[in-house]
This record gives sequence, structure tokens and C-alpha cells, in this order.
Amino acid sequence: MEKEYKNFLGLGIAGNFALHLKQAGELEDFKDIITADEAAPKGVFPFYIPNNPTFLGTYPLSHDTILLPKEEVNVQAEPEVGLTCKLTYKDGKIDSITPTHFGAYNDTSLRKNAPKISIKKNWGENSKGISSGLIEIESFAEGSNIDNYRICSFLRRGGNVFRYGEDVALTGYSYFHETLLDWIKNQINTQKDFGPLQDVLGLIKEASYPQEMLISIGATRYTEYGEHTFLQSGDEVIVALYDNNLYCKNPIFSKIVAGDYENEGMSVLSQKVV
Repeated sequence: MEKEYKNFLGLGIAGNFALHLKQAGELEDFKDIITADEAAPKGVFPFYIPNNPTFLGTYPLSHDTILLPKEEVNVQAEPEVGLTCKLTYKDGKIDSITPTHFGAYNDTSLRKNAPKISIKKNWGENSKGISSGLIEIESFAEGSNIDNYRICSFLRRGGNVFRYGEDVALTGYSYFHETLLDWIKNQINTQKDFGPLQDVLGLIKEASYPQEMLISIGATRYTEYGEHTFLQSGDEVIVALYDNNLYCKNPIFSKIVAGDYENEGMSVLSQKVV
């Protein structure tokens, strides 16, 4: 795919949906991370930093493919919401974050022990997913168009379609709206290299302060099937956002089964696993 986000800062949020870290087997990684309140996310991690000399400089995003790693390791899809944002800086720190679009995102992750969470997130090209059909954000304040949307995800395997993640409202995120934006800004500006987390502001400085950011705001909960099912070559992973004013669960499932992904009020990411 054309590297349309190659100049974007690529970040993710860990622990912004109740119970996901436990399902993913990652609670232990964050046991020493102290948060402002119990519901707060655990931290921000980089998955792509433009021009970075390490693995973080490899562009990982794809609209249609997940390339499994060469190593023998379990790989799990992580259904999320991705936000594109404009950034401004002041005195070497993030000054403002303005979301412009949102859409279906797959924060595919390796299930293995690693000193930093970012190591599990980028193992090369085609290791992440973002829908080609993003939706413009009217405002990220409470009551805007994004509040109408729900997220769900599926795995197509052997001709059958299985629900992979729970069908949940985007407003079900622990932190959302201005609370989330304030948290992201503060977290980037203050996060230290500690435990599974990294000094993100230092990485931003080395990248000459990118003006735009793609941030995934946290993986939602798995169904029982999704929690215990890892990706195999030949699978199709589907993450869908849909306007709940236009659709409900069963029609969405029917559209996914039929491969009918191009609809008003939907952002769908479909990736073949190879």
C-alpha cells in the first residue's frame, strides 16, 4: 500500500478498556505502573516513529494484509479505534491534540514476553491495520457524531465467520472525549522509560516533532472465542465501526458474512492473514 501515514507519529494506548489486559495476558507487565485513578489507561507506546533507526522506523500499516512473523509465536488481533490527529508543540512538548478522523484499526500483537510493549507491536511491514475508510470527526466533545458508533470484530476461517471481539459502544472506553485527549497530552509529556513503557517525548524530539499522529485508543474486550484464538495463514480479520443510529448487531453480522463492507455510517478494516 502507499505509505500515506509515513510522516505520522504512530502511538497506541494500553489499558483503556476494562479487562482487556487481563484477557491478553499482559496484566503482569504493568503491575508496577501507578495510575492517577483505577480506570486510567496504563500508558502510551510507540508502534511507528518516522525515520527512527530501530524497528520502530519500519512502516507497519496496511489496509488489507497481516504478515505473520517468521518466529514461532502466537499472534492476536486487537480491535480498536484509530484516531488521526493534528499536533502542535510549545517549548518542546505537546501543546494541543486535534482529532480529525476516526476508523477501524487492528493493533495486531505478539503474545510473548518482551521488555517493552512496543516490541510486541511492530515486527515489520504489514503488522498493523487501519481502514481505508476513515470518518471525519465533527468534534471530539461529548455528544458529537463519534458517540453514535459501536465497534465489533470478526474472524473468517474455513468459510465460517466468528465474533472475535465484543460489540461495544465507543463511549464504553474508560477514557474518552476531552478526558482522553488531556490524558494523552499529559502522558506523552511526562511518561518516563519505565517497565514496559518508553520515553515517548524523547522519540518525538528525535523525529523532529511530527505534525500529525495516528493513535489507537485501546483494544476492546474479546469474546471467549477471540480470547483463545490466534491468527493463522488464510484467516481474514475484520474490524467494523458502525453508526448505531443506522444499524444494529444482526444486520452488521449479515453484512460481514456477505463481505459487504462499503456502506454509509461504517468504517471497516478487512485483512487477509498470510
